[in-house]
Amino acid sequence: MKIAVSGKGGVGKTLVAGVLADFFVKKGFKVLAIDADPSPNLALTLGIPPDQASKIVPVSENTQLLESKTRTGFSGVYRLSFSVDDIVEKFCVTSPYGVNLLLMGTVKSAGGGCTCPANAVVRALLRHLFVERGEVVVMDMEAGVEHMGRGTAEHVDTMLIVADASLKSLETAKKIYGLAAETGIKKAFIIGNKIRNSGERELIQRFAADNRIPILDLVPHDERILKADMQGETPLKYAEDSVGIAAIQKIGEKLLNIKDVES
Repeated sequence: MKIAVSGKGGVGKTLVAGVLADFFVKKGFKVLAIDADPSPNLALTLGIPPDQASKIVPVSENTQLLESKTRTGFSGVYRLSFSVDDIVEKFCVTSPYGVNLLLMGTVKSAGGGCTCPANAVVRALLRHLFVERGEVVVMDMEAGVEHMGRGTAEHVDTMLIVADASLKSLETAKKIYGLAAETGIKKAFIIGNKIRNSGERELIQRFAADNRIPILDLVPHDERILKADMQGETPLKYAEDSVGIAAIQKIGEKLLNIKDVES
């Protein structure tokens, strides 16, 4: 199962990605979480201490790694055929909850034909992670829709588009859903997040119905999650008592059921 989580900035996509990664670990799966957001926070969500998280260098910014993979000895000429299977073992960080995290970083125009070292390594690595490895992969994508035109989601089998009850986030979700279809992703769903009342619930449901976008589930607003965020703690600390985390775990169950039906 290869899952990408996207949406407008601030809607809670990193929370959804982190809780799902933790959920699949608890279900006995080996899980790789990828942070492909230019403002990475997935490490903190997964319980990695801030001092440790701040020292993780994104793959796309690791000059020594990029040079070792693409250097030819000729100025301006890069090697585009190389092995990337060692990157996971060398650069993954395991969270206290057992999730393996790889901080990918982002690169402009990763699917647009650019042959710079960072683009070449990121593209090859993403293909390796999504196509050639067997574990569950959950990728926290950058906010907005730009990544969809860069080939980042090319090998994803499920796109989860997180939105709250604001029109801007719903319009972004609509754009991402359309681009996901163009990219060839067959399973794409909206997840309504931070739902405070029936009015917000009905707004998201109506928008999704009007635009023929399937809703996977709705996640209620949760003060415990907000408190954890304000205090710089992982929300997973409150998993047993959090209605928001329970709702995201339910989404994980739904994803497993979808996979079982397809099998």
